[in-house]
Amino acid sequence: ALLISLPFWGSDYMIMLFLLIFLYMSLGQMWNLLGGYTGLVSLGQQIFIGLGGYALAVITMKYHLPIFLGLILGGIISVIFALIISQPIFKMSGVYFTIGTWIVAEGLALFFSNWAYVKYGQGFIISAAYSLSSTVIYFIALVVGIGSIVLVYGILRSRLGLALMAMRDNESAAEVMGVELYKTKLTCFLISAFVTGITGAALYLYLAYIQPFAAFGIDWTVSMVFMV
Repeated sequence: ALLISLPFWGSDYMIMLFLLIFLYMSLGQMWNLLGGYTGLVSLGQQIFIGLGGYALAVITMKYHLPIFLGLILGGIISVIFALIISQPIFKMSGVYFTIGTWIVAEGLALFFSNWAYVKYGQGFIISAAYSLSSTVIYFIALVVGIGSIVLVYGILRSRLGLALMAMRDNESAAEVMGVELYKTKLTCFLISAFVTGITGAALYLYLAYIQPFAAFGIDWTVSMVFMV
């Protein structure tokens, strides 16, 4: 109740502060779901932040479609891309998986900075973001942040959650007990990609400007690691 009512009595600074807390909380939850419960230590979660941000920018600035459609598409495009890279990336393990995800993110930064469709390295000013008040963006962040906690809480108390933790502790033993390793990893990877993509879109809705090397920069994942 306190968080829901905050925009009606809090200062602009307080609204901005809690807005960022909710969004970073969501990013931290998704990294922890991968690294903490699945054992997939990724340095490439900025992949989905960048894709979510660019999905929002393209949908709103090039096609002038609703902002909320951009948020959802940010998650969907992230899932599709995660599905594409999952086959080669899951053949790596340990530090190789960690570095592999980082390389994909760096590759995307280079690709987007040389892609005319997204204005090369110049980036987008997401002026559509100015059509929303800070209160609306705050409530989007609140839903994303609290939603990520509820989602992880539900996953960890399901069969999938037990499989994730068993796999993290001992993959061989988990497989003998009937855990489908690839399917379990993929499910977790796709869930994390979807929520991180939506969170990335929400972040760039707040920032209102996106540029390739910032969107796909490792600073995002470093922040997630330190939070966790």
